[in-house]
Amino acid sequence: MHHSEPPGNLAPHIPADVYQRAQATGQPVVIVVNNTEPTGFPWRRVLIPFAIAGAVVAGGWGLAAALCWLMDVAAHTATAIAGAVAGPLGVGGITLKLTQSKDK
Repeated sequence: MHHSEPPGNLAPHIPADVYQRAQATGQPVVIVVNNTEPTGFPWRRVLIPFAIAGAVVAGGWGLAAALCWLMDVAAHTATAIAGAVAGPLGVGGITLKLTQSKDK
């Protein structure tokens, strides 16, 4: 920050002669500060919750799409394994019969 630029919010300036007169006589000093608040509807207060809700919805749809893709890949993988094995498939002591036997 340069010395020529004032910092953020400055206290109102009281001229030295007014301050000294107020100290000597005990008179109150009235400081008038002009407020420059914008008039109209505060859009930021409304838009931020909608932006957060939109991000949550988009994330939910992304999660649902990712789960659908994962289930699709798992189904294709199971189909490929079943087609390659074409017989009983055993994992951990559990045997699945993937095709019917021709003995019947």
